This record gives sequence, structure tokens and C-alpha cells, in this order.
Amino acid sequence: MMQLLETTKPLNFLAIGLQLAQEFAKTAVERDQLHYAEGERKGSSRPIHEIEQLRQSGLLNLVIPTIYGGLGETSTVKIFGLIREFAKADGSIGQLFGNHTTIVSSLSTSNPTQAEQFYLNTVQHNWFWANAVNALDPRLVATPTKHGWQFDGIKRFATGASLSDRMIVSALSANSRQPVIAVIPSARPGIHFNEDWDNMGQRQTDSGSVRFEQVLVTPDEILTSIYPSDSPIASLLNVSKQLNQVNIYLGIIQGAFATAREYTTTRTRPWITSGVEQAILDPYILHHYGEFWMDLEAATLLTDRAAQVLQAAIDKGINLTDQQRGEAAIAVYTAKAFVTKIGLAITTQIFDVMGASATARSYDFDRYWRNLRTATLHDPVDYKIREVGNWALTGTVPTITPYS
Repeated sequence: MMQLLETTKPLNFLAIGLQLAQEFAKTAVERDQLHYAEGERKGSSRPIHEIEQLRQSGLLNLVIPTIYGGLGETSTVKIFGLIREFAKADGSIGQLFGNHTTIVSSLSTSNPTQAEQFYLNTVQHNWFWANAVNALDPRLVATPTKHGWQFDGIKRFATGASLSDRMIVSALSANSRQPVIAVIPSARPGIHFNEDWDNMGQRQTDSGSVRFEQVLVTPDEILTSIYPSDSPIASLLNVSKQLNQVNIYLGIIQGAFATAREYTTTRTRPWITSGVEQAILDPYILHHYGEFWMDLEAATLLTDRAAQVLQAAIDKGINLTDQQRGEAAIAVYTAKAFVTKIGLAITTQIFDVMGASATARSYDFDRYWRNLRTATLHDPVDYKIREVGNWALTGTVPTITPYS
């Protein structure tokens, strides 16, 4: 057993996170624009410096128990609140930190020996975690060997992979076609990061495809769970992943609102027929901000309530019932659908309260809509609304899938 690293001086992680988020916000526009700068080498705008700052802050150990040297935070409301703050400053960093934190949290369901080793090594080496899971892509195949497994194939979407130290990777068994989940060092021979993420939003999430060529995986790197695979608690991680996304979305929207408010109060000019001398007195602008505020208040309350319901489900552990699992999922899906709806509206309508000059490329205000639009398309919200509707009308709990 490795030597334990119990924390003796708890850190004020929220204060550290807020300070770091402010630093990320200062360079968010520059980094977003650099991604597509003329002559820029592909992949050169990856957030290498920002990930290093997260390493040095100690926040990568946020959810690791204190007995292993982590910060030991267990409150879903506080954890997701911090993810939201990073997304408010920069949607890409919010996604990277949120995914890392969700992955590390999920290690608690693996067998105790694995969990202990992963926790201790993450703290000792400041590991940053990523994933190459993507359940919709079956092209990565795991073939049994004398000494473990060999992974061959491709995953088309792997957030933060090339910057990570460890990846959670899912493949299909060549024999059974059942999922094989492994923790693999990101620098292992045979892993190739294609750096082909070329989407309009979330530009700095390092989300390109990954190719595996004869990648050897040892038996101890295959994740095993402490929960029976058919138990409700075993699939609760899928719901937690969904709430992680909701908080990333909400943070992006909050960032758009804060930016628009600052611009409106300092730069927006009143319209010629408004009859007022300042834009902040324009009745239509005030009406827009009233709607923005009410929608954001409702979105925040729904999101925080979902975190509380999820926390209650997590606390039940193996005693969690199908009904309770379903109720947690409905709370999260309700928040996700509402946040997506109001977010796409707000990130578009902020230009109505800022004016034509706010469309200048130098401001990069469109990044909020681009980031949100890109992120929300990975999991069609229409299907979440259908699940909520089925629950509201018939009381049917959501079907369990990798996305629900």
C-alpha cells in the first residue's frame, strides 16, 4: 500500500477557483481568436498554460478524499458551482475542468485498490484526467492477449486528451462486443492525437479524435466497479455527467450576461427616438435585462435543485431504487432543457442590448453563442424533453443509456 498523504491544511478552494477564473477570463478572447489565426499551426492554441495553472492550484484534487491528500469536497452544489465559475470565464476551461472532476469523482465506484492508487497518484503527480469514451463510436476494439488487452481503432471525440496524464477509454470487446473500460496513460506508445478539432465553438477543449494502434492495456488498468452492473447506483454516473454539462452551459450564459451588462452600462448609446440620454434608461433595454435576469434566476434554481436531488441519490448508494434514480434524472433533464432553451436565446439577444458596435470581431462576443451552441448539440435536448414529458404524463422513469 502506498503512503497516505492526508491533507492537514484545507484550502479555500472557492477563493482559489474564483481568482484563477479571473485570470482565465483576461485571455479568453485572445485564446479563442488565436485558434483560427492566419498561419497558426494546428493544435498550437491548446490551453497548455491554463491546464498547468490548474495543476499548480491544487484544484485537480478537489474531490479526492483528504486521507489521500485531496481536498475532500463532496458537496455536488459546491463542486458544480466551481465548474460554473470556470465556464463563466471561459467555456472551454469550464468543460475541461468539469470533465476532469467528473472522471475523478467516478473513480470512487471502482474497486478500493484501484481507487486508492488512482487517488494517490493524482495527488502526487498532479494528474489531469480526460476521456475517450463516446458510446456512439464503436470503432475502438479491445482484443484479449496473454497479458491483458490490445486496443486498436479510433475515437472521434476525446475532450482534453492530448493534454492529459490519464484517460478513461471505452472499447468494445472483440469477442463479446461488450464495453471494456480502462484507465490508460495518455503517453502510452500507440496512442496518436490527431488534433483535428475544428469546430466553431469550445475551441480550446482539445477535443479531437484519437487513434489507437496496438495499445497494450494491463489487467489492473481495466476498471471494475463495486456495484452490480444492473443496480440503479451503477448508472447514476450518467446522470452526474449530464449535470456537469448543465453547469458548463449555465456558466457560459452567466458569462454572456455579465459581459453584456458591462458593455451596456459603459458603451451602449441610446437610440435616437428613445427620449433618454443614457442607454441604461431605455425602457426596451430594461425590459430585456428583466427577462434575462428572471430566466437566469430560474435556470440557476433548477440547476442547484438538480444538484441537491442528485446528492440525495448518491448518498443512498447501493440502496438507491429505480424510482429514486429516475427522479434524480428528471430533475437534471428538466434543468438541462430549460438552461439550453434560455441560454441560446440570451446569448443571441445580448446584441439587442449592446448594439451594432458590439459585433466587432475584437470583442468576440459571439463566442458565448458559439460555445453554447456547439456544446449543446452533443446530446439532443429534444430527447430529454421527451423523457420529462413521459414522466409528467405517465410517471415513467427515463430509460437508462450512456447519455441518460
